[in-house]
Amino acid sequence: MQRTLIKDLKQHLGESVTIKGWVSVRRDQGKLVFFDIRDRSGTIQTVVPPKSGAFESAKDIRVEYVLSIEGIVNTRPEKNVNAKVENGDIELAIDSITVLAKAEPLPFDMSVDGFNLDLPTELDHRALTLRHPRFQAIFKVQAVIIDSFREFMKKEGFFEFQAPAIAPATAEGGAEVFQVEYFDKKAYLTQSPQLYKQIVMTAFERVFSVNKVFRAEPSTTTRHLTEIVSLDAEMGFIDSWTDVRDMSEATVRFILQRVSEQCAKELEFLGTTVPVMLEKTPTYSLTEVFQKLGVPEDKDLNPEQERRLCELVKEETGSDFVYVYGYPTRQKPFYVYPNPEQPEFNEGMDLLCRGVEWLSGGRRINDYEQLMEHVQLWNMDPQKIAMFLEAFRYGVPPEGGFAFGAERMTMQILGLKNIREATMFPRDMNRIDYPLSENRTDA
Repeated sequence: MQRTLIKDLKQHLGESVTIKGWVSVRRDQGKLVFFDIRDRSGTIQTVVPPKSGAFESAKDIRVEYVLSIEGIVNTRPEKNVNAKVENGDIELAIDSITVLAKAEPLPFDMSVDGFNLDLPTELDHRALTLRHPRFQAIFKVQAVIIDSFREFMKKEGFFEFQAPAIAPATAEGGAEVFQVEYFDKKAYLTQSPQLYKQIVMTAFERVFSVNKVFRAEPSTTTRHLTEIVSLDAEMGFIDSWTDVRDMSEATVRFILQRVSEQCAKELEFLGTTVPVMLEKTPTYSLTEVFQKLGVPEDKDLNPEQERRLCELVKEETGSDFVYVYGYPTRQKPFYVYPNPEQPEFNEGMDLLCRGVEWLSGGRRINDYEQLMEHVQLWNMDPQKIAMFLEAFRYGVPPEGGFAFGAERMTMQILGLKNIREATMFPRDMNRIDYPLSENRTDA
């Protein structure tokens, strides 16, 4: 008999069907055996009546066994209907069971109510904990974030490309890069697809990429990783950095809308709501922010100042988001455009949400001579970025772009306490799929 997905069972009331999936729960009640079975589409309660031909084979089946089940789809008796659970008004009366794979006893309780692991244990057993509804909900939301980013970019005429993960030079400078042996040359894991997306922009005008990027940050904070998924966009023929801000705002708004529409069940299960984005997101210069906070002006905001700024903006406007622009020029990468009237400040920007930076971007330098001046000021070797510089020797329009991390966005939307919860296989200073026996700590 052809397999029926659990989500389609209501279309087969009174019919005999075959379902295949994992045992999430086993309950023995008197002479009845109940299994909650899950597949990729949903969960259903099944029951093995005492006179069923499957009663003997059901005796040894436990949680996480993989089964093929034949049975009749029935409406539950009215007194047994549970509107709070998926398919709470139907059940499957089992006629026969075929065991497709056995499972050893679980090392911990995987039930929804009993699951209570600390983060290191959860990550040590990621191959198993991914099966839990909590983590499936988290990563379904993350998939929608990435898919909706792609959807919106394409709708706005952006061309997708894939940037290399190995580069001869760093896009953002500094020492926080992973050096790799590349035959007889020195190379690095890509910090950012920045230089490549600017090159591709000169050919396609509007471009985006979904790339893994790597940061050798000596950090074990709750919001930093060494490997993330970066959602990047670059666009030509802008009039101002505000064009970039407006496009990034529209992108985030679209993503939040799609998450609300497509992940309502997951958001409810995780007990959260998407952040509030107003029609126009509050925007302040860095100088204005320090004045607002009542603290001395500095080169950047520290984490506590970011949290306080978001709290103030939320109290004053109701917005969970705030843009900050106008950072000191020498504190940002060489390609960021200086404000013509105040060249000590640039036209870069950050988007903060609920106390954490989500997105960075702004206008870039498009004039070749000005770019070369910055290359010298930043003590960069022009030979290592020769391909990048070549594009700007032959005509580049005013342009800019932005990027944000999928994991941090997931963490903030879902109110998670640690970015590792929003990462299937996190990489940091202490973790790279270690054997379970090794001792270490996770932030």
